[in-house]
Amino acid sequence: MCVDYTNLNHACPKDSFPFPQIDKLIDATAGHELVSFMDAYSRYNQVFMHLDDQAHTSFITDRGLYFYKVMPFGLKNAGATYQHHGEVYADGMLVKNRPSDQHITNLSTMFDVLKHYNMCLNPIKCAFGVASGKFLGFMIN
Repeated sequence: MCVDYTNLNHACPKDSFPFPQIDKLIDATAGHELVSFMDAYSRYNQVFMHLDDQAHTSFITDRGLYFYKVMPFGLKNAGATYQHHGEVYADGMLVKNRPSDQHITNLSTMFDVLKHYNMCLNPIKCAFGVASGKFLGFMIN
């Protein structure tokens, strides 16, 4: 199934929150003693739609009228909304610290944000408190 949000996207103002440049995100990890790499299940499909906005995502099937309760693929500001949650690129999230004694505190803050938005991580793709690892296909150390 494909829902066309062309008209809705034209009616919505653009969220100017920038999608990060991956090279700058990777370069910004230099000099940090500890890094935690996290991977979210289904990215912004975990971000709940505001109740007043759910009706704007409605679509009709032969079984009735439906709408999305979570942010669907294809909305203009879906990526920007997801990016507000921290150092994020696509479904990858990053927590880094200099010095390392602040890492647990900052990681705890990130977990609080994830819990607040009921977001789930993919534990197989996560690494916590490491000196190096793979992030979005790049080796970071």
